[in-house]
Amino acid sequence: MNQAVIDIGSNSMRLTAYETNGQSFKTLFKEKIMAGLAGYVENGYLNSDGIQCACNGLLEFKSMLEALGIKNAVAFATASLRNIKNTDEAVAAVEAATGFPVEVITGEREAIYGYVGAMHDLSMLKGVFVDIGGASTEIAVFDDGVVQRASSFCIGSLKLYRECVKNILPGKGSIERMHKTIRAAFAKAEFPKAKLQMPLACVGGTARAVLKLAAKVFALPDSCRSVTAKQLQTLCDMLCAADKTATDLILKLAPERIHTMIPGILILKYIVEQFGAPEIVISKYGVREGYLCQKILNKKSTTIPTPKTGN
Repeated sequence: MNQAVIDIGSNSMRLTAYETNGQSFKTLFKEKIMAGLAGYVENGYLNSDGIQCACNGLLEFKSMLEALGIKNAVAFATASLRNIKNTDEAVAAVEAATGFPVEVITGEREAIYGYVGAMHDLSMLKGVFVDIGGASTEIAVFDDGVVQRASSFCIGSLKLYRECVKNILPGKGSIERMHKTIRAAFAKAEFPKAKLQMPLACVGGTARAVLKLAAKVFALPDSCRSVTAKQLQTLCDMLCAADKTATDLILKLAPERIHTMIPGILILKYIVEQFGAPEIVISKYGVREGYLCQKILNKKSTTIPTPKTGN
């Protein structure tokens, strides 16, 4: 059976289609739209343009699925619709315009889904899971294959950019503001007093972009899926210098993240330092695969819906 999962995120909207067989799956194709929904939040409310942007993205995905004959599809939203004051209004508008029922998942549940998805790829028994999104960051500490603690924090690469950076690339003042904002966002986090010296299992656009940049700068082999803490620090220093070399590097390898790359890597570096992680390991799977495994494979899938019409 073919099954599609749509993730309505704060920075990007992503569609992944899978071929499923019992409890197993394989990816058929992926598509993303850099919607930047966090950029449409005003005074805590997702404005009408942002709601329309989400609708347009879902309708575009729907057209793709119908053209490919994929009838089973589900959609969920993370911080994009969770961390706003008009969640119910926005969800109702999106559902009415697109016909897609949208589940808004909690931050803790997002962390758990992300961990479950990542472990289908990495199979780590002990460590820390991290997912840096556009408007939130999820962290899950796990031991012996069991999540011990899962948390979500209201800070992400796009949100941090909007709050602290005035230009496309941050200057010294912007970087100082970002450091201060990051520390405040994680002020209540339960970081270990003693450094764990365990790797971070990372998913999400920031982590994948870091791997791309590190592979280029440090000539890592194509098979490499990890970046050492030292390499991360070097890469961060290079990007924060905000010179032409850094700009060209981002534009060449992750152009859609020209404005969020530095905020994202600063968040990641902070978490690495707090846990004393020697390296980060980037998974090819994440929250969509975890959602697929825990919510869908044991249940009857829903079909692509027909949009509701007004009176």
